[in-house]
Amino acid sequence: MQELEDLGSAYSLASWDEQTYCAERGREARGHLLATLATVRHERIVDDAYGAALDELSSDGAWLSGEQRAMVRVAKQARDRDVKVPKDLVRALAEQRSRASRAWLAARPANDFASFAPELAKLVRLKVEEADALAFDHRYDALLDDFEPGMTVARLDPILDGLRDELVPFVRRVLDAPSPDRGFLDGPYDQAGQLELMQRILAAVGFDFAAGRQDLSAHPFCGGPSRRDVRLTTRVYDSLEPGSLFSSLHEMGHGLYEQGLAGFERTAIGHAPSLGLHESQSRFWENVVGRSQAFWQHFLPVAQDVFPGELGGVSVDRFVRAVNRVARSAIRVDADEVTYNLHILLRYELEKELVEERLAVADLPGAWRERMQSYLGYTPRDDAEGVLQDIHWADGLFGYFPTYTLGNLYAAAITERMRGDLDLDAHVGRGEFGPVLRWLRERIHGQGFVRPAEDLMVEVTGKPLGHAPFMRYLEAKYGELYDL
Repeated sequence: MQELEDLGSAYSLASWDEQTYCAERGREARGHLLATLATVRHERIVDDAYGAALDELSSDGAWLSGEQRAMVRVAKQARDRDVKVPKDLVRALAEQRSRASRAWLAARPANDFASFAPELAKLVRLKVEEADALAFDHRYDALLDDFEPGMTVARLDPILDGLRDELVPFVRRVLDAPSPDRGFLDGPYDQAGQLELMQRILAAVGFDFAAGRQDLSAHPFCGGPSRRDVRLTTRVYDSLEPGSLFSSLHEMGHGLYEQGLAGFERTAIGHAPSLGLHESQSRFWENVVGRSQAFWQHFLPVAQDVFPGELGGVSVDRFVRAVNRVARSAIRVDADEVTYNLHILLRYELEKELVEERLAVADLPGAWRERMQSYLGYTPRDDAEGVLQDIHWADGLFGYFPTYTLGNLYAAAITERMRGDLDLDAHVGRGEFGPVLRWLRERIHGQGFVRPAEDLMVEVTGKPLGHAPFMRYLEAKYGELYDL
């Protein structure tokens, strides 16, 4: 188990370097390295002796502790999944992910989907092969299960349909209201100053820079080999937000979760039980806390210290209204939290159609533009602003996008429960993040993968997964901000 975790950590570290500091001419070799690591790890996990040990412990493990039983359960589920996928397909997927990522890195700034499409089409074909090998009832379920274990399209669609039915009219109400001024955020803001501001905020909230770091990448992400070595990345534009400011808070939320996974290192349960739960932490810190009045009561003076000329005369109220402005926009990671889930629904529908072979890769740009107009009333100016904006499909992360919306739903339910235990706004307004982080560490981060995500959420919040807490959160916050 520990060796498998170490191989996964080596893969994560090599992947992080590929997207940050790897020399351009070294990327092809890095792709071969990643493929070898993935193949060796696959060989170890499907080894017959390992399978026999897991089977024995599963059937006769009454003497194990509860945490050890969880380790066996999670490890066996992972092995049962991986043993269905041929070794040659594992290598081919890793190599093609690297090729597709390199093609995306070149295609996005050049607005050249045509150069990326052949590599993406090959990757989609391989993901279809993988899904078919896993033999779930629904092809997309096989890919979704890799990120949100136990979740299925049959369960997910009603949740997302219910959210969409309430969210779309709410979005229209907010967009019809007068929009706050945000011109002072447009800058230009010095990029070094932005990075300094984010370092100060992340350290003050509780991200341990002795056990992590932050760097630049084409698309923000959180990675790294272990909870003692967490790698955050961000990207910086000329405007103050959301390019670095809220992307950094988002990835910090992931990083805080990773640093809080104490007690289960180098085991199968030393991870979050799902990407949706992991995403709940990034969305909590980015939006619930990071866009709140209380947060900027504490941190606006810090921002004004870094940018006295740009922010010196800006009040907290004006700043908070600006960073919560709701608008039709093209870029998902820059979207406000009211329209954000419509971006996710678009991607969810398109990737389902791709893996079900109802949509060809060549037709993606047109389908993207059509649904952007339908859902958000916005037509991308070009493919760089449209179908090329995310790296996820180039990385083979099909089934990942729904976890962003699940994260929003989990975050809202967690916040309701947390407010019953502590005065969240008072602590944040005073810059006292310790009580908030301890609450999360005790109930979520420190639990690892001892229980499935939905079981843990019911234990923490007392409620099953649903969209109602999220809609209550939006209606309360934006009803006040926009005088609805």
